[in-house]
Amino acid sequence: MTTAPISNIRNFSIVAHIDHGKSTLADRLIQMTGGLSDREMAGKEQVLDSMDIERERGITIKAQTVRLAYRAKDGKDYVFNLMDTPGHVDFAYEVSRSLAACEGSLLVVDASQGVEAQTLANVYQALDNNHEIVPVLNKVDLPAAEPEKVKQQIEDVIGIDASDAVMISAKTGLGIPDVLEAIVTRLPPPKGDRDATLKALLVDSWYDVYLGVVVLIRVVDGVMKKGSRVRMMGTGAAYDVERVGFFTPKMQQVDELGPGEIGFITAAIKEVADTRVGDTITDDRKPVTEMLPGFKPAIPVVFCGLFPVDADDFETLRAAMGKLRLNDASFSFEMETSAALGFGFRCGFLGLLHLEIIQERLSREFDLNLIATAPSVIYKMKLNDGSEIEIHNPVDMPDVVKIAEIEEPWIEATIMTPDEYLGSVLKLCQDRRGSQKELTYVGSRAMVKYDLPLNEVVFDFYDRLKSVSKGYASFDYHLTDYKPADLVKMQILVNAEPVDALSMLVHRTRAEGRGRAMVEKMKELIPPHMFQIPIQAAIGGKVIARETVRALRKDVTAKCYGGDITRKRKLLEKQKEGKKKMRQFGKVDIPQEAFIAALKVDS
Repeated sequence: MTTAPISNIRNFSIVAHIDHGKSTLADRLIQMTGGLSDREMAGKEQVLDSMDIERERGITIKAQTVRLAYRAKDGKDYVFNLMDTPGHVDFAYEVSRSLAACEGSLLVVDASQGVEAQTLANVYQALDNNHEIVPVLNKVDLPAAEPEKVKQQIEDVIGIDASDAVMISAKTGLGIPDVLEAIVTRLPPPKGDRDATLKALLVDSWYDVYLGVVVLIRVVDGVMKKGSRVRMMGTGAAYDVERVGFFTPKMQQVDELGPGEIGFITAAIKEVADTRVGDTITDDRKPVTEMLPGFKPAIPVVFCGLFPVDADDFETLRAAMGKLRLNDASFSFEMETSAALGFGFRCGFLGLLHLEIIQERLSREFDLNLIATAPSVIYKMKLNDGSEIEIHNPVDMPDVVKIAEIEEPWIEATIMTPDEYLGSVLKLCQDRRGSQKELTYVGSRAMVKYDLPLNEVVFDFYDRLKSVSKGYASFDYHLTDYKPADLVKMQILVNAEPVDALSMLVHRTRAEGRGRAMVEKMKELIPPHMFQIPIQAAIGGKVIARETVRALRKDVTAKCYGGDITRKRKLLEKQKEGKKKMRQFGKVDIPQEAFIAALKVDS
């Protein structure tokens, strides 16, 4: 495949809400342009979703790129660089990177479901990158499809003209040639100067066992040649380029990549940490002066502790996390210890789905059995001496008398829901201390904007939202700011010993309910011992909820038949003394399952 003139290159990404058919459309485009033969496609849906977990859940996690060759109706040969992006809110940073490398987007909307919250979020991101947008209505062959109504919806909600939206069914292949023509005629070619100094954007990087770090780049100006020496402007490191190429989705090597092209390079880079996403790559001998704008770094918002069930697995866990970190720059971790759970790591994630995916990959790819503590967010604490600290583990919270004010992060959530579930969705948001900002209608669907504390959202908000709306509501959020809050640290005491893995920061008004739910759950989970065990939820020195696990009783009077009552009484008194002593020195074994189940407690 030779280098095409820049006017015949089209770089585009596919954006959509989860399950609207992005990856399936990508499959059809690859098939129609001959990127893979029918034999290679056979029996394999969503070619670009390479991880097992992506296929099983039917979601895209990593943005993937493919180069396709297409001969248009005007007889010219075009080169398409296609980016398939994730639709889930937790992976929005993957979307932003893909969009920065492209000039246009295909906006895929399900013709039966219409515009969803994530559709909006991704389209606004594309518009921020000055993208030309081509609306594509997918699943028009379904009996429930209402293309005219959805076109109107796109115009009302997003404000882009959808009168000439392309009608397709990605599953059956209907309308795919029209999409290819629309890419040629309606999306702009990239701009760039072949004779200028090399300037390329580092879009993504991952670790390959054989090649070292593979770097995905978008060349802006100049030419990326095999054998040239390049410099990463962010880190200042210089490397000799060993391979240059692109994906079709198989790796193809070429001698050079010109302006406007998207491809990969390898250059004996050992660590993914050496390649900062959003960095500018330039010629080592005559570097450019200005860097490209790059991306906003991915900031973790949800934190939780991960501990191996078997303490011997700690080193395996450390190695596994190091490997995952190689391919996922947004995942961060540091070591921590807990009295109840032993050695483990405090990890930062972009959201709950990200947490779940990482946990599943650790257990599946590295065969680890893990316990995760309750998810928490970053709190800012202003102390009386004027200093400010950030904590994301309730165990690290300083003494209450030293704290002047605690601030918690707030988000703005956009929720779209069919009208009949609006009441229960609003009630859910009110229960989570939310304040309503606006409520508008798009056809028969309501769009609500709410300010919510992130603390309430990370717990189980998404699951509750799906259950109160029978799965029809969609949800998107972004962090807004920090606001002061009346938060308290709630501890769970078992036999008067605090269990650090179960302590959490909660709002004062909700502490009692959360505490009662926790102790009731723990009562069911802790097996009876030879002595009674009190389980308490406490704030400071004040107990707000209590349950007791009854003691096992041995019938010590079984062998006394007849005779004086004082004999029985003496034995019972002796048992009582023993139980008292036991309770003083006895150790309560809390089974691992109890932790896992208690952390899943539903408020």
